[in-house]
Amino acid sequence: MSGGVDSSVVAKLMTEQDYDLSAIYMRNWDTRDESGTDNGCEWKKDWSDVQRVCKYLDIPVQMVDLSREYWTRVFEPSLAAWEAGATPNPDIWCNKEVKFGALMDKLATKDAWIATGHYAGKSWSSPAPQDGTSPRPKLLRPTDHNKDQTYYLSHIPEASLSRTLFPLAPYTKPEVREKAREWGLPTAERGESMGICFVGQKRRFSDFISQYISPKPGPIIHAINGKVLGTHNGLWTYTIGQNARIPGLVEKMFVSGKDSSKNKIYVVNGSNHPLLYKSRIFAQDWQWIWADSPPVALMLPGGLRARVQFRHRMVDVACTVRSGHEDGSIEIDFDEKQKAVAPGQVAAVYDGDWCLGCGMIMHAS
Repeated sequence: MSGGVDSSVVAKLMTEQDYDLSAIYMRNWDTRDESGTDNGCEWKKDWSDVQRVCKYLDIPVQMVDLSREYWTRVFEPSLAAWEAGATPNPDIWCNKEVKFGALMDKLATKDAWIATGHYAGKSWSSPAPQDGTSPRPKLLRPTDHNKDQTYYLSHIPEASLSRTLFPLAPYTKPEVREKAREWGLPTAERGESMGICFVGQKRRFSDFISQYISPKPGPIIHAINGKVLGTHNGLWTYTIGQNARIPGLVEKMFVSGKDSSKNKIYVVNGSNHPLLYKSRIFAQDWQWIWADSPPVALMLPGGLRARVQFRHRMVDVACTVRSGHEDGSIEIDFDEKQKAVAPGQVAAVYDGDWCLGCGMIMHAS
């Protein structure tokens, strides 16, 4: 439970079934790492809300401190990626390494399951009787595609997915909110929680990261004529595709690329310049949720026809997926060129509503 309305409704839904229930609140970020004090820390309000809901529903609850695991497995690798000019997604690695990794390891028994407030669905495969194999879990998009969080779950290990329930799969967000009001849950009117968990909603990302990464000034260069147009304070301060906002320029310039070896950022005129669009991506550290049985079509000449999503809230696009590269990377060719594809982003591949797995984008062309 996070303290939000979604996990609160999940808790109530679970009480209506025959489960032996207990609740867990994960503390993933230690404010003392930044300021030396816990005063004013948001986790205290979250923990208080979780306790109020659990008392209301008569569910035992405990807090599990996973801040050390979060720091080493999620935050430090993300810092290294930002400093190198990449665009990591800490929330995806948090799900893999912490929520469905370290937390699973800390469960009291190995046959315990987790119910979570993610908007996602799950079904089980139906193997042929002659195979003699057991059904395998499939991660599916939920009913509410506007709240779909399967992109964030695309790196979940199969073993963890097998032991996870997604009770919100058939509901829309408005329906969940209405249920919370109907049941009188203490968090029924609590607002949405958005953004990276360690940054919070009240701070600018750049102000936060500057506490951990020292400025590293370099030139901002026009990608067409090579003219130096300005200076940046570090590759992490700009994202590919965004408005560069260069002081003194009347015309808007947009980031088209970064050179981490030379600490240079390249920009182009206008938000629809051809250099902002890419035909294909190459992804590394690929993980199919069914790790031991990737799609057979990958190795065929025509490749695997699928859909890919490389940002949260984007509509997935048609593509062809191929493997077999000497470096072990996965190649994904878009049917239509895509804008603002950045190294470090996660590319998740789907067969319809079925999420097959994901990898980290190395480069695009």
